[in-house]
Amino acid sequence: MKDGFSRAHIAFGHDVVMAALSFVLALYLRLGDEMGRYWGNGDLLLGAGLFTAVAVPVFLSQRLYRGVWRYASVSDMTALVRAATLTVLIFMAVLFLMTRLQSLPRSVLIINWFVLLTLLGGPRFLYRTFKDKVQSVRAARGGAIPVLLVGAGDEAELFIRATRSDQAEYRAVGLVSERGGRVGRNIHGVDVLGGIDQLDEVIAALTRRGQAPQRLIITDHRLDGAVVRELLDAADRLGLGLARIPRLTDLKDGVEERLSLRSIAVEDLLGRPQLALDRGGMERLIRGRRVMVTGAGGSIGSELVRQIRDFGPSRLVLFEACEFNLYAIDQELSQGGAQIEHVPVEHVPVLGDVRDAERVGQVMAEHRPDLVFHAAALKHVPMVEYNPDEGLLTNAVGTRIVVDACIQAKVGLMVQISTDKAVNPTNVMGASKRVAEMYAQALDLAQPDGTRFVTVRFGNVLGSTGSVVPLFQKQLEAGGPITVTHPDMTRYFMTVREAVELVLQASAFGAGHPDYRGKIFVLDMGEPVRIVHLARQMIRLAGLRPDKDIQITYTGLRPGEKLFEEIFHGAEPPVPTSQPGILVATPRAVDAEELGLALDDLSQACRAHRIEPAVAILRRLVPEYQPT
Repeated sequence: MKDGFSRAHIAFGHDVVMAALSFVLALYLRLGDEMGRYWGNGDLLLGAGLFTAVAVPVFLSQRLYRGVWRYASVSDMTALVRAATLTVLIFMAVLFLMTRLQSLPRSVLIINWFVLLTLLGGPRFLYRTFKDKVQSVRAARGGAIPVLLVGAGDEAELFIRATRSDQAEYRAVGLVSERGGRVGRNIHGVDVLGGIDQLDEVIAALTRRGQAPQRLIITDHRLDGAVVRELLDAADRLGLGLARIPRLTDLKDGVEERLSLRSIAVEDLLGRPQLALDRGGMERLIRGRRVMVTGAGGSIGSELVRQIRDFGPSRLVLFEACEFNLYAIDQELSQGGAQIEHVPVEHVPVLGDVRDAERVGQVMAEHRPDLVFHAAALKHVPMVEYNPDEGLLTNAVGTRIVVDACIQAKVGLMVQISTDKAVNPTNVMGASKRVAEMYAQALDLAQPDGTRFVTVRFGNVLGSTGSVVPLFQKQLEAGGPITVTHPDMTRYFMTVREAVELVLQASAFGAGHPDYRGKIFVLDMGEPVRIVHLARQMIRLAGLRPDKDIQITYTGLRPGEKLFEEIFHGAEPPVPTSQPGILVATPRAVDAEELGLALDDLSQACRAHRIEPAVAILRRLVPEYQPT
């Protein structure tokens, strides 16, 4: 503390001396050897003293001594420009009142501004340059790990600056750019050596120079999953580690003093470029409204709750059948400070089952939601296959109960969360979700002036309950083997956050476009991923070798599974929308009254646990259902 205090005083003393000197130099630059004819020693001292007296309070007011010369930056330069300008302007005003500027050439003031700025800023930036050079040499001689940065943008510049100290763990020896447009340029003396497609040549050149990198570090978070997968393969081939710097959104506890890298996650491998989202439309849909989420404690439901909360609803009703899941999301909202712009968001945890019509109706009558997001479902294919009556009761009958309760409570919009397994289903879970889609579609078409029903369909979500990724992670922790059902199995994948963002986007879009009534909104899931490739990449991410350190075994298809999923039925051709990432499926119209009667029969059969009649009704309602 004492050292910092004295250094600030030294810097202040330096600036005071520079202020006086700048006035003398400015006069000399303007008048040269004739300066003595116009300004005697007494006048020169008086002028320099007056200029310095003006400069002192200006320098203090601009807080020039809170920064550290070692880290002088553009913001410091801006403060110096402001200080120099104010000093010259105030000095000119004072001198005008005293002498009407008769004894001083006007151009001296302009020259003084440039000289003062040079004398104040020059030493600061020379000092920083000198320290950077010294510490770069020390880092190179020390034990810093040499790394090659992937990306030549702002994040790379931040990384290089953060690793300039003597104690830095890493040292950037070069950069590669995705586009290759910056090749030949440098950032803080670190050269952009080539494009990502020239990675082998760049590393070979660095090795010949005695600067062989030990790691590849991704600094560009806009890289899509395909590029990250290529980098992972290249790193594995070249014997290098692969990591990324944290995103700003990862730094929830503030910026760390020591730079820590993040491991490449599955989300990075499967990620796609961020779509432009209409956040204004989402906010208009939600802000100030009462919102209810069914299945609020599940993987999709809980992320819906988080993102809806951020748009500022007046009340958020959490409807959940699992007590622990409801407790967990309630605690998260309570401890995380569920508030928008310092105004608390009221959230109400409600324990209840969508299969209980009286409970659902009572909750909606009490809270009168404007929006309902229906995420409650049984979605684990083998479990529903073993217990078809329970799956049908929750997914099909439960959705009918929620839809009818929304109409009764005059809800403005209900969003039905569906799945790609509803297309040409081979299992009860998918077929039950197709029935749910049909009922929501039918009611959306049957009452053009009533509650809107928007159905959103998407594929697998990374990390969700029943997802393959958590299973693989557990098997990795246990030392393997990793079990894959079939070498040709493919699935569509999306991160939980991205899926929910697009659900909200589709909801806002559907609410604002009544001409899309009865249609199903389908999220663009990108290209399907082979599960065995995903398993191999997860093994590599763990620093292990597939088929050597960790074995992959094939177990065969489980009940109800198929090799690949579809997001569109042959009778519902996809139609693009004006909103990126969202397509619509042409509706297959079903009579709402007839479907309601069939659901009555299905409910009775399921509640009596008569499985064969229940499945027979299901096959009649969904003719394309072909169980494996």
